[in-house]
Amino acid sequence: MTQPHGGVDLNPLYVADAAQRSALAEAAGQLPSLLVNSAAAANAVMLGAGYFSPLPGYMNKADALSVARDMHTVGGLFWPVPCLNLSNESIGRAESIALRDPNVEGNPVLAVQEVQSVETLSDDELRLITEKVFGTLDPKHPGVATLVSLGRQMISGPIRVLNYSYFEQEFPDTFRTAPQIRKAIADAGWNKVVAFQTRNPMHRAHEELCKMAQESVQADGVLIHMLLGKLKAGDIPAEVRDAAIRKMVDLYFPRNTVMVTGYGFDMLYAGPREAVLHAVFRQNAGCSHLIVGRDHAGVGSYYGPFDAQTIFDTQVPETALRIEIFRADNTAFSRKLGRVVMMRDAPDHTPEDFVQLSGTKVRELLASGQPLPPEFARPEVANILMEYYQREGS
Repeated sequence: MTQPHGGVDLNPLYVADAAQRSALAEAAGQLPSLLVNSAAAANAVMLGAGYFSPLPGYMNKADALSVARDMHTVGGLFWPVPCLNLSNESIGRAESIALRDPNVEGNPVLAVQEVQSVETLSDDELRLITEKVFGTLDPKHPGVATLVSLGRQMISGPIRVLNYSYFEQEFPDTFRTAPQIRKAIADAGWNKVVAFQTRNPMHRAHEELCKMAQESVQADGVLIHMLLGKLKAGDIPAEVRDAAIRKMVDLYFPRNTVMVTGYGFDMLYAGPREAVLHAVFRQNAGCSHLIVGRDHAGVGSYYGPFDAQTIFDTQVPETALRIEIFRADNTAFSRKLGRVVMMRDAPDHTPEDFVQLSGTKVRELLASGQPLPPEFARPEVANILMEYYQREGS
């Protein structure tokens, strides 16, 4: 199993001991509190769940700017995206604060943070972080729009996490922490594991891509690891994706070759930088390989189709990560061959030889109740998606 990032033991910040957790929760009731934004709450969940290992908490300005510039903290840890707690609210001179969850009714305490510094981001510093992470300052980019709305006050320091927000309750069969996944991999006797990141339902091309990658790297199994947090408007909700993916796995994958899991994070849409962050997550979960496909973690036309692969060659030092990247091409159903192929492996094909549908066309067909082509989507998966779109449209 692949060693956690940073060459040290996994460092989940969730307080696992029930008595200690209860005592901390009681003490948190007497602390100044801060209602954090969804981005900071997601960072807390990821810190608690071990995916952000070995980070001890939220970054200060020096580390955030260093990570933005060259993907290393001041101390030299490789890290692709700043882990921030940004706010416009004053916390006075508090030495510790209770972080309240914006995504759960009643705003319960999510974590307790030790305040090491409170610094203000200048306009130039916020622009630098934004442009380096997202590759653009366009306010129409959903990740840019979110980041610039979070506030200018950067509160840094280590945290202790009390719960996993809404993820455990809403997705009890799917949400898993990095230690839980590592244990499941060990229990299955798997050594080599290929991970597939998704924020969308999986169509036949995705299904076959997982099978191709598993065969190519001779992996013992596949980790389908779906994002369960907040997306942009128009994306399919996590519970629908979860149902569709589980149906596909149950019917079309060999038994005991796939783990369907999810993690509690909000999508950044940061393209190449987010692809590298995804690699860190999967290394911490014990995976040996991550599938990086066309426009991985992208949105609109902000990134080149294979920028998320190229970054591993041009900006990620060779020794920075232990996980390996499986580079996927466009994948589609070949009418000529009667099966899904990577398009780079079919140089004799014309565009008309492939069955490809745009996301817009897929949504139009589903919303109107028309079946998706069986070459594009398994019928059982298409039915789940069609029911959702028709329900939303009624």
